[in-house]
Amino acid sequence: MSLIFLPPPLQQINSEIARNADVDLYVLRLDLMHPWVNGNKWFKLKYNLLEAKEKFTTLLTFGGAYSNHIYATAAAGNLFGFRTIGVIRGEERLPLNPTLSFAVQQGMQLVYLNREMYRQRNTPALQEYLQQRFGEVFIIPEGGSNLNGVRGCTEIVSNAIAFDHHICVACGTATTLAGIALSLHEGQRAIAFPVLKNGAFLAQEIETLLTNYLGSGLPAPYNSPASWELVCDYHFGGYAKVNDELLLFSQQFTQEHGVPLDYVYTAKMFYGVMDLLKQGFFSKGDSLLLVHTGGLQGNVGMEERLQRFSKI
Repeated sequence: MSLIFLPPPLQQINSEIARNADVDLYVLRLDLMHPWVNGNKWFKLKYNLLEAKEKFTTLLTFGGAYSNHIYATAAAGNLFGFRTIGVIRGEERLPLNPTLSFAVQQGMQLVYLNREMYRQRNTPALQEYLQQRFGEVFIIPEGGSNLNGVRGCTEIVSNAIAFDHHICVACGTATTLAGIALSLHEGQRAIAFPVLKNGAFLAQEIETLLTNYLGSGLPAPYNSPASWELVCDYHFGGYAKVNDELLLFSQQFTQEHGVPLDYVYTAKMFYGVMDLLKQGFFSKGDSLLLVHTGGLQGNVGMEERLQRFSKI
């Protein structure tokens, strides 16, 4: 299994805010790796696809109607010769939004579950039902959030290990943070910005992922994770919630630095970092690496939703 990806470039951000804080600011541009399978999604999918290739021809996974994971899995399945099935939360709505339209164009079969059934997606009963309905399928959890996903995420900052201080990343399921924490040396720190409201609950999820991974026998760059922390104040109301302040920040940041941000994940993390710089949260002389986790495809759907709601 091979596919050419561009190595993610490092881009320095020449920001007055960073200069005033005496902090060096860089972005790891995972969004530039591949047109469709980019960001942290490729890293989460990589070892799932390698395992699936040994015995399976069909991938089945889960996501919402605007899911970056559904989008990337459909594209990766098509590129590597898998049949793909996407189990979508909620009822079918036609015409399909851009995310689901792309998935169908890539050959993905869409199946819809009501929200009550969807909440059971990780239970043996529902997974057995799906196996009976679709035959022998390789099931990838929503967001690629399993130990294979963590393993892939240990490779995200492998080319940026020279950063001596802080690695910042948006946090949804905590898989990416767990992988990054396992790949840092003792002097580094991972800082995650949950995009969900009341995101402190993710601390237990992260500890569980780290414990399970270190006990699994899968390769880890270090025997213990580097220090990490959650900064939970920049969710803007919860998952996929935005307001005018966040939208304006995202647009201005893109215009000033040439780095497009997705509204669900990276915009919230970048906003949080810039706000913390103003507050003196970081020490003078620190270097910060902001991981751009992709997800830009979701902006089209988000903008459509915002326009629709503005007319109500």
